[in-house]
Parts: sequence; C-alpha cells; structure tokens
Amino acid sequence: MTTRTILALALATSLVQAADWPQYRGPAGDGSTPDKISLQWPSGGPKVKWKTESTLGYSSFAVAGGRCFTIEGREADGIPAEVLVARETETGKELWTAALGSRAYGNDGGNAGAKDNKGGDGPRSTPTIVGKTVVTTSADLVVSCHDIASGKELWKRDLMGEHEGRNITWKNAASPLLEDGLLYVAGGGAGQSILALDPKSGAVVTKAFDEKMTHATPVVGTILGQKQIIFFLQSGLLAVEAKTLKELWRYAFDFKISTAASPVIAGDIVYCSAGYGIGAGAVKISKDGAAWKASEIYRLRGDKPLANHWSTPVLHEGHLYGMFQFKEYGTGPVKCVNIADGSVKWEQPGFGPGHVVKVGDHILALSDAGELVLFAAKTNAYTEVARAKVLDGKCWTTPVVAGGLVFVRSTTQAACIDLRAGLAAR
Repeated sequence: MTTRTILALALATSLVQAADWPQYRGPAGDGSTPDKISLQWPSGGPKVKWKTESTLGYSSFAVAGGRCFTIEGREADGIPAEVLVARETETGKELWTAALGSRAYGNDGGNAGAKDNKGGDGPRSTPTIVGKTVVTTSADLVVSCHDIASGKELWKRDLMGEHEGRNITWKNAASPLLEDGLLYVAGGGAGQSILALDPKSGAVVTKAFDEKMTHATPVVGTILGQKQIIFFLQSGLLAVEAKTLKELWRYAFDFKISTAASPVIAGDIVYCSAGYGIGAGAVKISKDGAAWKASEIYRLRGDKPLANHWSTPVLHEGHLYGMFQFKEYGTGPVKCVNIADGSVKWEQPGFGPGHVVKVGDHILALSDAGELVLFAAKTNAYTEVARAKVLDGKCWTTPVVAGGLVFVRSTTQAACIDLRAGLAAR
C-alpha cells in the first residue's frame, strides 16, 4: 500500500468519524467544535453542496446521523405555523416536517428579509438532538419531542398551560440544553421557572425558582470542579447544580427589553452582555466551603464597547471573539476582547449582527449579509484567511460545522458548504 493510499484512507476515516452538532452552539453549547475545516478556499469560493429555499426565521441547525434539523415559519394546513424541518445533510432533500403550533413569534409583522435589516418575524429557537429523537421549544413555550426517522410526535409539554408559564415580548427564542441525560429549559411560573426534563418521556425531573426568563439559552460548564448550568434571567445570572437545580451563585444584572446572548465561561470567570444600553460585565467565581460567591470584575454600561445584542462570542485562550455591537446592521464589527478585564484588542467593521463559531484556532463568522468569513483567533490583529458570499437574505443565524460541512441559513435560504479538510481546496 502506497503512502498516498494510506493518507487517503486516513482522511476518509476522519470524515466518517467527524463530530456532529446536536444542539444550539455545538456539542458543548459553547460555540466550538473539535471538527476540522479547510483553511484554503478556492478563488471562486468553497463548493456549495446544496442550497434551498428556507422560509422565515432565525433558527439554527442541529446535525447528526446524516440529517439536519431547523425550524421555519411556514403554513401548516393553511395556518401560519412554526414547522420543524428534517433534511438529508448530503443533498438537502426534505424528509419530513412537523408543525409545532400556530404562529406566535416575532415582532415586525413579517418584515423578515427586508433590505434595511430591521426586525423580522420567524422562529428563533434551535432543535436539540437526543439519540434517535429531536426536541424543540416553540415560541409559545411548548417543548416537543419527535422521532428522527419519521417525524412522529412522541411527547409534548406545554410550559404555559401545565406550568403557569410566563412568556416574554417577541416570545421564546431559547433552545433546550441537553446535559448528562437531561433537558434544561426556562419559562415556567413561580416555583417552576426552571425545569429539568427527562428527554425520553418529557417528565419533570426537577423544578425550582420564581424567575422571569429571557431570550438567552442556558450554558453548562465546570467551575472549581463543580458542573453547573448557568441561566441568564431577567434578574441576572443564576448558576445551579446539574440535575438537582440547587442554587450555587447569582450575579445581579440589568434587564431591558431583551437579553439574548448566552453567558461565556472561562475557568472561574463568567462573562455576560446585552443590548439596549445594558452593556457587559464579568464575575470571578470563588468558593469557601459550601458557599459560592460571584465577585464582579468589571461592568461596562452602554452599547459600546461591549454590547452583544444576540450574538454570543466564543472563547479562545482567554479572549472573546465575536460581534460586539447593537443594531449596527451591515456595518458592526467583530472584536477581540480580553475576558479578564474587558479590554478590546482589535476590531474589524463590516459584519453586522451575525454569528461566530470556533473551529480549532480559527473563527468562522457569518455576516448578516450572508458572507462566510474565516479569520485567525489571534490577539495582535484581525487576520482574515478566507471569505465567500454564500447566502441571500438576512443572516442572523449561527453557522454550524459538522463533518467538515458548514450549514447556514438566512431568512430566505438554507445551504450546506463543503469545507472538509483537504477537500474544499481541490
């Protein structure tokens, strides 16, 4: 067997074993993936495996088992509805759809895709894949589970009807967080604002607190040896013990209109931010015996320098990379920020409020104008590696990397871009 053949087999094996992207912001829910992509793109842009119409919304993709899932605004039985859509990852072929309820989302009356980028209707929560099922949370806080193969509904839990739920302006945008065999959601009423659900049946395993939710999806991390789920609520950050929902620590943080970006964990530091003049802050977490404490490191108020409207930054070697801006449509910058002190290392305009993910030591960004941009995660300067226009419409949706394929959505289109390492440059 020649050296070339061995290398080809190794490449094929690595592609087969590449990581899935089973929930919002990736395997760990932190916007990163152990997957690899090509850093050398053809002059005409990377190969587009498929592109198809994708109507109304900002739901991202969940990808596993040769299928990708998102939620679109469509008509179901003649009624505008949120619709779970299953497609083949290789072809984009639609396999099945499942209506999640009548349309109850959005704000600007169907203005999605408008050239001025203002507002827009559509589902904004992302599906979560659990084994052979896919779980969703609708705009009206109905948590549903469907069979991956057929789309058949397996169970449903209505947080508004069954748990005295309290929805918010523009309705739910948060996605279910899967961690260690449980699903974590917010939106219930007093004594049940946060719930841990059994994904097999939808049964409530634990419920607690009297809190008001936001649009932010919770995150999981281990701080000082303790695994914890952190919710970004209207009262601020609330960290709870996984499974038991026992309160560990809190950080009071202002709320105005909408909080949508998730917290970011960096060792014993937790960062959070919101738009509408709120700004950003970070705390250092400590523990004395059984007592936890969140001590504020910095608090920067206002939409500059560190507002994150709905774009959660990613972490690389103690620095945040992402869209730090508020309503700077088409022009807003990506920035590199030291998470420990909030200092801005550099910024590059021209991205708008899109989203970023981390792949190795590079950042993959999707601008609000549909440009896929790859740049190095370096603190000294913005270093662009590649750029390609991949979508029309408005792109406020997080890109997804699975098996070297990049799945992207706008308000009008969905596409799969081939960035498999060693293949995209051929």
